[in-house]
Amino acid sequence: MSEKRDLYQSYGEKLIGLFVRLLFSGERYSLTELSRILNCSKQTVLRLLDNIRKSYGITIEETKEGNKNYYRIKKPAASLHNIPLTEAELQSLQLCKSFTQHLVGKKLYEEATRAIFKSKAALGQEGKISECNFSAMFPGTIDYTPHHQIIHTLIDAMEKRKVCKLTYHAIEANRPKTFHIKPIKLFSYNDAVYLHAQKAKEPGKPYNAPKYDPLLAVHRMKAVEMTNISFQPEPFDFEKTFNQHFGVMKDEAFEVEVEFSGWAASFSAERRWSPNQQIIKKSKNKVLLKFTASSAPEVKSWLLSFGDNATLIEPKWLVKEIKVQVDNMAKCYN
Repeated sequence: MSEKRDLYQSYGEKLIGLFVRLLFSGERYSLTELSRILNCSKQTVLRLLDNIRKSYGITIEETKEGNKNYYRIKKPAASLHNIPLTEAELQSLQLCKSFTQHLVGKKLYEEATRAIFKSKAALGQEGKISECNFSAMFPGTIDYTPHHQIIHTLIDAMEKRKVCKLTYHAIEANRPKTFHIKPIKLFSYNDAVYLHAQKAKEPGKPYNAPKYDPLLAVHRMKAVEMTNISFQPEPFDFEKTFNQHFGVMKDEAFEVEVEFSGWAASFSAERRWSPNQQIIKKSKNKVLLKFTASSAPEVKSWLLSFGDNATLIEPKWLVKEIKVQVDNMAKCYN
């Protein structure tokens, strides 16, 4: 009986969560996105959408783009505009704001702070919601304050689907280069902010399709100018592209096996390195981790950070590369 009750509670929570997300955001979501957000099947999402339509009399706009279906409640009722955040929601925002301060820079952080102050005033709970309970450590992070306008321009261009003229200085390049891009999504990875983009045609030049879409570090952007050129993004699924394999750089995927010992065994077993990972406990202080990666340089850097508490087993070609790198490192200390 309790399992059945939990099932109904879970379904009810998903129903309310979906309704609130669509109603308050006004944004459109693909069926795949909603399935991931709600942690349920696509069939369940469709059933939830149908229940919202029938039970609440809400019109849910459905559109198709390529082979994907998108859903949204186009315009929330005007009466929703003055609903303040709850105390719990403000506490969560305070936490998120503090934890991500180093990723957004001073100016964006101040904008977020002002937004929270306005909501606190509307809630009428002065002094009850404090941000002093949360903080973050900054050593080794990037200061994004100088890139405040660049980030806003990229967000604006993504919303309006406008091509951008970008001046970018790659890490090993002698000088910056200027080219045109279709900005798709900003995302954070290892305390840095990146832009996934698609290459746009250069005015007056023939278009040459790249092997991979541009992956751009925001802190290496020197200038971004939004043009009047509109674009329709090619089909793109962020989760399938970036969250299926270890590494932000995307090359051919390969299987990795690593043996961890000591503290590294517990550390590695606590985390998710790829969705298909396997963790095999070999003894009290030793585990074997199997996962899929797409970036050999990132795997090597990550493994070496564990020192002699990590031993790469597979693939053999990468074992050889690490041996060479370890020998070269040893020479630095001779």
